[in-house]
Parts: sequence; structure tokens; C-alpha cells
Amino acid sequence: MSYNKLFARLHAPGDAGGRRFRFLAVALAAALAVPALGAGTAQASDTRGSTSGDVRGHQNCGNDVRHNALDRIYLPDGWAPEGITAGRDTTVFVGSLNGGGIWRGDVRTGTGTVLAPAVAGRVGVGLDYDKRANLLWVAGGGTGEIRVHSALTGEVLATYVVPGPVGFLNDVAVTPDAVYVTDSNVQQLIRIPLTTPGAIPPASALQKLPLTGDLQFQDGFNTNGIVSLGHNTLVIVQTNTGLLFRVNATTGVTTRIPVTGGPLTGGDGLELKGNTLYVVRGSVATVNVVRLMHDAKTAEVVRSFTVTSLDVATTAALTRCGLWVVNARFNTPVTPTTKYWISRLHFNR
Repeated sequence: MSYNKLFARLHAPGDAGGRRFRFLAVALAAALAVPALGAGTAQASDTRGSTSGDVRGHQNCGNDVRHNALDRIYLPDGWAPEGITAGRDTTVFVGSLNGGGIWRGDVRTGTGTVLAPAVAGRVGVGLDYDKRANLLWVAGGGTGEIRVHSALTGEVLATYVVPGPVGFLNDVAVTPDAVYVTDSNVQQLIRIPLTTPGAIPPASALQKLPLTGDLQFQDGFNTNGIVSLGHNTLVIVQTNTGLLFRVNATTGVTTRIPVTGGPLTGGDGLELKGNTLYVVRGSVATVNVVRLMHDAKTAEVVRSFTVTSLDVATTAALTRCGLWVVNARFNTPVTPTTKYWISRLHFNR
């Protein structure tokens, strides 16, 4: 799909999926114009550091993260981030809409470097880390690509081109059996089976899995964040409706998860720890803590954090140093000097 066609899919004001789509379309358009780079609500505030890589707070990152404080680590100027994933120990990886680069950082020290340089024409939206093979799987948005990078060197080891119809490849979940990528505009999952541990499958292995059952696509951004529950079950969020769904990873049959305290309108990135699901809602700069119950047949919002320092939050990664949230700043023009950062939210996990 061309970017012109992607950007043309704009929708009327008032629907969160449409707003999120417009934010991301504007960010992508701006990024393409910039040279590629090498139960209660808690109000959270942060302490802004003076230099890139600055981080304040509990740098030993022990198991006790009870303090409701928000810290900040700066990304390279003009980075235009969207996705984040946790690696080994205190490492995180942050992708870039502006050229598909990958930044690798240590959330304990606040230091980082560009692992994979940006390349003109590439896009990096959601990404996930495969710890068994030390690989990063990256969704390419409207380019229709899925890339595999070495998490050690950043080298691109494989590129999958999804045949049409394909819309916007948004988020990624790596399981022991397969890699799954959401398509926010076509009612399907992209599935790449992992049959040999550590091996990268051939291009011919890519499959399209139609999504059936309770999920019904509407105007705007639809399926977005995705996580694996294990036992052949995925959970996805539909951005424009705020609904959660269980997905049979083999058949694609979806079942709505009733959420007490929902809907989770504007839901973007998902992060899972045990039966606790963290839902990043970019349009309202909120992280909802959702308890999954009865094998994820029901759910309840048990806590919410409004992150006042983030204009548009997108995704999050949970580490032993807390939950780190991306500030994508879709409302801010992308320039070579635009500041971007990830912020840390502390609470009992």
C-alpha cells in the first residue's frame, strides 16, 4: 500500500480509532519529510533530565518499585518512536517511524545507542524480542514489511513482504510457536510459524489468518496491541471500540472479553505480566491496569494512571526497573531536533 493511500484513510472526528489513525498518519508523513536518522486514577509527574540519556530515580532497580514516580530517558532527536520491547535484564529496544531504526538502551543506567540505523523508506512500528534466538521482529506499518533484526548487531537478517490485501502492520507478539502481527486495517493476523528453534523461517512460511467470531472491524484503527497468554491463545485490543478479545492462535476465532471498567477506547500497546494486562491508551495518555480472570474470559480495570507528561503514549515494556512508556508525540511535528523520550511508571506489579 502506498503512503498516499494510507494517509487518505482519515475518519470523522469523535472516534478514538480515527484520531489515533490521524495522529499516526501525520507522524509518518512528517517523518518521511525528515532525513532518516542514523481503580482510582493516579496523576504522575516526572523530573526532566538535562541531557539525552538522563534518568532520575531508583537506579539500582530492585524488586521494590512501590513509588509512584515517573522518570525519563531521552531518545535521539527526531527519532519518532512508536514501539518498545524489553530485552534481557534491563535492556529495552525502541523502534522508529522515521526510517525504521532501533535504539537499544539500559533502563538501569539511562544510557543507550542506535543499534540499527534508519534507512530511508523503512518504518518501524511495533516490535517484539525473541529471547531464545536473540532476534527482534519489527512491524513495518504501511510498507507491508516485517523485518527480523539481530538484537546483538542490529543487522537485518530477513524481510517478509506481506502480499495484498494488507493494511497497516502494527504490533508484534513472539510465541514459542509463531510470530503474530496485527493489521489495523484488514481483519487478519499475519502468522509466521517458528518450527525450528533459533532458525528464521523462509518467506514461504508466512500465513494470513482471517479473524472471525466476535470481532467486527469498523472505520479507523482496529486491531492493535497483541500479547500471548500461552496455550494457543492471544489477546488483542481494538483501538476504535476499546474492546478486548481472546484469539485462538490456530483458527483466528475471536471471543470478546467483557471488561468491568471498560471500554479501553484508544487502546494501543499491551504488556502482560501473569494475569495483569497493562493497556496503553494513547489518546488520553493513560495506562490501565487490567486483571484478567477466569482464563481471560472476563477482566476488570483495577487501576489507572494518567501520565501528564506524555502527549501521546503508544506502547510499554515491563522490566525490573518498572514500566517504560513511549511518548510518541504524534501531535508534535517531526523535525531533526524534536525531542522524544520514554518514561518510567512505578507501582506494585
